[in-house]
Amino acid sequence: MVIRNEFPSVDKCASIGREKHTVVADMDGTLLVGRSSFPYFALVAYEVGGALRLLLLLLLSPLAGLLYYFISESAGIQVLIFATYAGVKLSAIESVAKAVLPKFYSSDLHPDSWRVFSSCGKRCVLTANPRIMVEAFLKDFLGTDLVLGTEISNYRGRATGFVSGPGVLVGKKKADALKKAFGDTRPDVGLGDRHTDIPFLALCTEGYLVSPLPKLRPVTLDKLPKPVIFHDGRLVQKPTPFKALLVLLWMPIGLVLAGIRVITGFLLPMSRVYHAFCALGVRVIIKGTPPPPTKKSSAGGQSGVLYVCSHRTLLDPVFLSVALGRRVATVTYSVSPLSEIISPIKAVRLTRDRVKDAATIKKLLSEGDLAICPEGTTCREPFLLRFSALFAELTDEIVPVAMVSSWSMFHATTARGSKAMDPFYFFMNPRPTYEVHFLNKLPLELTCSSGKSSHEVANYIQRVIASTTSYECTNFTRKDKYLALAGNDATVAQK
Repeated sequence: MVIRNEFPSVDKCASIGREKHTVVADMDGTLLVGRSSFPYFALVAYEVGGALRLLLLLLLSPLAGLLYYFISESAGIQVLIFATYAGVKLSAIESVAKAVLPKFYSSDLHPDSWRVFSSCGKRCVLTANPRIMVEAFLKDFLGTDLVLGTEISNYRGRATGFVSGPGVLVGKKKADALKKAFGDTRPDVGLGDRHTDIPFLALCTEGYLVSPLPKLRPVTLDKLPKPVIFHDGRLVQKPTPFKALLVLLWMPIGLVLAGIRVITGFLLPMSRVYHAFCALGVRVIIKGTPPPPTKKSSAGGQSGVLYVCSHRTLLDPVFLSVALGRRVATVTYSVSPLSEIISPIKAVRLTRDRVKDAATIKKLLSEGDLAICPEGTTCREPFLLRFSALFAELTDEIVPVAMVSSWSMFHATTARGSKAMDPFYFFMNPRPTYEVHFLNKLPLELTCSSGKSSHEVANYIQRVIASTTSYECTNFTRKDKYLALAGNDATVAQK
């Protein structure tokens, strides 16, 4: 068979009427805008091995680059695989591939390649990347039917850092893998981006090349077949070598700064924490008019206001207290012992027993104001999870509070990692921001005492907060999030 050295550009490929066609696409530089797979290896390295594993990968990346350009593409990729995976449990790699990488992959889709890829009825991806690293995203979010990638070797459930036969899928090995998967059937469309893709492109009825274009805008998230609502991982930005170096250099400084910020919130009177945080680089934006503190009833009955907050991080009630200038107790379903110790406010655990939890909330309200996050868990994206309706049955004194938080380097929430580090990761960001927006107190005619059901009240407050923050309401729950990210239903065994 004669191998063609030139193929037309992907922008000349028609995407109409391909519902019965089969497409085979390369990944880096073809299906994705970025041509380098280093950022995705760096994400895995940090999540499975922390800063030391990321440092190892960063130190070996120049060697990988030299081998890539002067020896072979395969040799360079093997160095990245060894630095990232050697000694790591396969289950940990699969967890990161499912919970962390889809967010970053989905933000890097090539518009022309995606236009063609999504128009075909059967989709196959042929990549030099480890299959274990890319398969979850490709199948769950892009509707890919078949993923042919490099297989990593393992021993007793741990990656050895080497690859198994036939080795790294580049050049002729891609063509061989395609032949083995499709036999004598020729795929209708092939998409590649470099000369090593020519052998497999020649096996397709039509072949197209994706040229690197500067400042090309990836596909917007609203055009994906499935939005990424839940994702995990600590790093906010895709770690290019330069950004990975910045993260590693900042971490010692960030840890010291986080310690100072945590101690400040713990020791100072809450009326002074706002100004102390501003001096330490933590921006707190207060909108709306917070109600005055309520006084404890002389009869011992209910007297407190219930602040119903959207849930962005563990620190929502803390920043509510900062905005109010006084300490407000909160209830939580699960919190680490360390977070309890360093918390500047009273945090009371709930049991998920409806009767017991109702009694606990009523008791706390009789003692003063209380903050609650009825979503039950945090969500990073601009979505609100379903609000539990229990709170609406217990009081009519309800003030909705829209919480918005932002950070530039580290995420302050996790479903898979150590929750004890959540406050520290938030305060490790150079300039973290919290916006606390006090909304109008719920009118009496919209409460349960006026005949509204608790679900109607909860749904109304969810919609009010969503309209304030421009977030989208969903019916997803804490259980849905943890099943998607951690493979469990978030149930904590009671000791």
